[in-house]
Amino acid sequence: MAPNNSNQAIDPRSGFCESNSIFYSKRKPTAHPPNPYLDVTTFISSRAHHGKVAFVDASTGRHLTFADLWRAVDSVTTFLSDTGVRKGHIILILSPNSIFVPVVCLAAMSLGAVITTANPLNTAREIAKQIADSKPVLAFTTRQLVPKLSESSNLLRIVLLDEQSKPVVENPRIVATLEEILKKQPSGNRRVRDRVNQDDTATLLYSSGTTGASKGVETSHKSFIALAQIFIGRFGLDEGEHRFICVVPMFHIYGLAYALALPASGTTAVILSKYDMHDMLSAIEKYRITNISIVPPILVALVNGADELRSRYDLSSLRTISCGGAPLSKEVIENVVERYPTVTILQAYGLTESTAVGASTNSLEESRRYGTVGLLSPNMEVKIVEPKTGEALSVNRTGEIWLRGPPIMKGYFGNAEATALTLDPEGWLKTGDLCYIDDDGFIFVVDRLKELIKYKGYQVPPAELEGLLLTHPEISDCAVIPFPDKEVGQYPMAYVVRKARSNLSESAVMDFVAGQVAPYKRIRRVAFIASIPKNQSGKILRKDLVQLATSKL
Repeated sequence: MAPNNSNQAIDPRSGFCESNSIFYSKRKPTAHPPNPYLDVTTFISSRAHHGKVAFVDASTGRHLTFADLWRAVDSVTTFLSDTGVRKGHIILILSPNSIFVPVVCLAAMSLGAVITTANPLNTAREIAKQIADSKPVLAFTTRQLVPKLSESSNLLRIVLLDEQSKPVVENPRIVATLEEILKKQPSGNRRVRDRVNQDDTATLLYSSGTTGASKGVETSHKSFIALAQIFIGRFGLDEGEHRFICVVPMFHIYGLAYALALPASGTTAVILSKYDMHDMLSAIEKYRITNISIVPPILVALVNGADELRSRYDLSSLRTISCGGAPLSKEVIENVVERYPTVTILQAYGLTESTAVGASTNSLEESRRYGTVGLLSPNMEVKIVEPKTGEALSVNRTGEIWLRGPPIMKGYFGNAEATALTLDPEGWLKTGDLCYIDDDGFIFVVDRLKELIKYKGYQVPPAELEGLLLTHPEISDCAVIPFPDKEVGQYPMAYVVRKARSNLSESAVMDFVAGQVAPYKRIRRVAFIASIPKNQSGKILRKDLVQLATSKL
């Protein structure tokens, strides 16, 4: 975005404006649709689609052409309307990746209903907490996952997403199967539609905060429209033929972004229900995949096993690998270049609160600016703010990065206090990441003010695990930190202060947590300590503990 005052001079090299201390994107801006009454489904469906096949199930080969996709969306929309779903109602999706997840999303959002997603790995207790907060009127899930809704409200109606027709398990909460819904002809004349504004909420995705309380991020239709435009421009999807494979979970903004942005360009998306290296590479070979987006642990596995993998699979169609979650080292980038010479490695930076938009590298030359997450995305603005004083900083000075632009969230659902702490009155999103921007406008992430642990791309809030550990009768105090690991990125490690005369073991601590959380949140290392280091205000000095834990590596 350009500054409102044309007299304000922007440094063309860095994008920095001296008069207001704002960095502006150097990318070519996208033209946002001016009509305020536009839902993301209408935006996507109204675009010219040069492709024929929208989604393919990698395991079964079942596919949806674009004509199939929009017929399915119409059928589900009619069902939702006939079931009483209206604008503002919340629809839960609890499912592994599926070609039908985008169908449900697009149908619900066309009515102004709001999609919330849950991680299938979460426990029934964790899912029940999300349901209690968001209060969905309907849940789409699979037969296998129905038991995970057992602790939620008995009034929550369920639609089964399973593709194959099987006898429905006797459960009064199951009102339909998706197969039944798709067999019925949509009846548009009975459909009830409320007028949807671009500023209306489209999704409610839960982002784990450092407080331990999982917060629902409200993202608007405008944000997803902006995301789709940025996505299309970044990969040049309006030109040439592209085929993506979707590996990242769709319950996460990273995966959902691809599921919703790709149909806007007529691009084929091949869907993996869950990540498996063999399945992913087999699908790349079979469907001649050109683009893949992954997280660093998968990229490291591709690099380390390159010789064997290239001998077993034909990966010659692959043109780009985009990686998000953490900046890539020079070693990793150059290993990709050496072992996959026809592939361009790209990077991206974004948050759930920014609809996965923030910065990116769009070429190998940009990715070779080692340590960077790229240039600011189109139509976005940045401030680098000194955390203690609030001073806006210029180039090459480190501070918290604040983002502003169309993809930024509306706020946290039902949590005005958390919203006020994260979004300022001028629309700046305080990311919690410490960064600097160099003379050429490239963003470098230095550290995290937020303390989330990144395990295989999943976010694990330390405070949630600490709160759980403190319920153990033999633990008087504790702290959870990220422990670095080449394979998974980071995993949770606990420092525990035992109560007097306790002989609590490391395995007992790990087992206690494992029985109550999703697998990716499990404690995988325990150390006992006399006291937890804290500052004067009582905050845990995690950096001291990280230094202690890694000093013997």
